[in-house]
Amino acid sequence: MTDDSATQDRIFAALADSAGHPDVMRIDTHAASVFLKGRRALKIKRAVQFPFLDYSTLEKRKAACEEELRVNRPLAPQIYHRVVAITEEADGSVKVDGRGRPIEYAVDMSRFDESRTLDHLAKAGPLDTNFASAVADAIVASHAQAARADGKAWVSSIPGLIDGNCNGLRAGDHLEAEEIGQLGRDSHAMFLRLRPLLEERGCQGFVRRCHGDLHLANVVSIDEQPVLFDAIEFDAEMATIDVLYDLAFTLMDLLRHDQPGAANTVLNRYLAATSVENLDALSALPLFMSIRAAIRAQVALARLKPPHSDDPAILDDARHYFGLARALIRPPAPRLIVVGGLSGTGKTVLARALAPDVTPQPGAVVLRSDVARKQMFGAEETHRLPASAYTPDVTARVYDMLVRHAGRVLAQGHSAIIDGVFAREDEREAVAALAHVRNVPLSGLFLVADLATRQARIGGRQGDASDATQEVAALQEHYKIGHVGWSTIDASGTQEQTLQNCRDAIAESKQGNLQIRQTD
Repeated sequence: MTDDSATQDRIFAALADSAGHPDVMRIDTHAASVFLKGRRALKIKRAVQFPFLDYSTLEKRKAACEEELRVNRPLAPQIYHRVVAITEEADGSVKVDGRGRPIEYAVDMSRFDESRTLDHLAKAGPLDTNFASAVADAIVASHAQAARADGKAWVSSIPGLIDGNCNGLRAGDHLEAEEIGQLGRDSHAMFLRLRPLLEERGCQGFVRRCHGDLHLANVVSIDEQPVLFDAIEFDAEMATIDVLYDLAFTLMDLLRHDQPGAANTVLNRYLAATSVENLDALSALPLFMSIRAAIRAQVALARLKPPHSDDPAILDDARHYFGLARALIRPPAPRLIVVGGLSGTGKTVLARALAPDVTPQPGAVVLRSDVARKQMFGAEETHRLPASAYTPDVTARVYDMLVRHAGRVLAQGHSAIIDGVFAREDEREAVAALAHVRNVPLSGLFLVADLATRQARIGGRQGDASDATQEVAALQEHYKIGHVGWSTIDASGTQEQTLQNCRDAIAESKQGNLQIRQTD
């Protein structure tokens, strides 16, 4: 045992002494020990050295504590406070923030409710859509303040990530060797196709010093708001990655925890709030999510050591992550779904309900005419636009934007759902032409409901991007829509009935069945 290890054992024993420190809880990981008492948490780096981190000296541990504070405090100021010395006093006793000689350092933090981390919340039931949107907003904010970096090292590191995953997955012979090998081959092949795109994104500023470890256990709900914590501090290079690779960890882990709706909400909210160029990188998501799933499978396998060598729950977790990694790396072909109908028929509710189950995972990108119009005028989604924003010329530009953005999504091998009135024949012809050019199946759904139902729904809206009023709904009754050529859906019933009607229509269409996400 090294001198540092012996000193730490002495410190840990003093901090956990039930006589001097009643009600102290100790949590150990491979790299740190956390002592919880009341509302306070002290996180001490363990005197260890691994290939990916080195905490072997007091100076290195102090620097790591300072870096952890620097990286995490901007994300979670309510959790991270300061670096504090643990001292040896004149009488030989150990004290936190004493006057004696520093013999260790700790990150002084506020304790939070461990049951409120996102992995625990996900196990309890479907996550609220508003909370999932707030998770996306927190990730967007973290990326906005993240320092940009040269992307060359990041792109060059990806083959090593793939190989490292495969080597780690072979440990213990718990998984099929051929399946691991195939995952590696598929991943390398996809990387070779994507490399020019990833290098270009590095030049465009999408490689940044990110959180780096955004699985669900590192997001906690505090005062009903998601807070990101425990960002990677021990290796800046490991956390200097494409922002979509950072996002991919959260998306993948939501899928693993059977939260497809939340995963789709996070994806769509993130895309709506960030550069439109992210649409042109959706083809990287399968690789990024697959790598992240393989990493989690490795982490689970690493826990299969005494006294947990035969724990079936741990092995099951590893196999589920591994199965997800294999499924994600082979995404099915995309499709285009268009939801039309007059205001108040429930287009947006339907589009969002359909999106999570439209493959590839984590579901379709939803492109909404109301949101596109607000973006065109640089307005907040809920800001009401003047009548001049609804002239035929402006509307034509809005629908042209929707088609162009859908084309970018489809070009990346990802599915899209367009949500708009589509009262004009030329608007419907444009999406049909797009589907033909991209050689993807098109499912057109035109929702109908009586005027009273539509006006009642419009009257009950709050905080929505639509500017439609009950008066607008009445005027739309005089639209000359003509022959639509899509499936006409009675949307006057409940949301569940309309959703089922649309599923049935898609399944019966000549374009083929709707590809539904497969769950374990």
